[in-house]
Amino acid sequence: MTRILFVCHGNICRSTMAQFVMEDLVRRAGREGEFVIDSAATSSEELGNPPHHGTVAKLRAEGVPVGRHRARRVRHDEYKSWDHIVYMDAENAWGLSRILGADPDGKVSRLLDWTGRGRDVADPWYTGDFDATYQDVLAGCEALLAAL
Repeated sequence: MTRILFVCHGNICRSTMAQFVMEDLVRRAGREGEFVIDSAATSSEELGNPPHHGTVAKLRAEGVPVGRHRARRVRHDEYKSWDHIVYMDAENAWGLSRILGADPDGKVSRLLDWTGRGRDVADPWYTGDFDATYQDVLAGCEALLAAL
């Protein structure tokens, strides 16, 4: 069983989008029994909130099922529970390092690094562009799944 945790700042836009996209990709590949997928935040700002309405609208428009979710913050003691901890941008990397400390097992990676693009996923909280975020998230999740 491969365990993947997607992480962004608030856990209402990008990380939840990645969680639901990845769940959909593994389901379509007939591999849902091989994975545990979740998402979390590096901040406490949105704790308990549902996914952003823009994320929900974009996923529904793409035919991606949106599951039940409430924003939560990643905890230090979770490091050992995940095989991959995948963040969206440099700020998330900094936040994760503060929460988790070191990454001795090399579990922490940036989503678009899996595609070879080596850049951050734009935050639709600031850009308002959920289409561009979806394209980045889809490409990253497809590359991650292909690698696994």
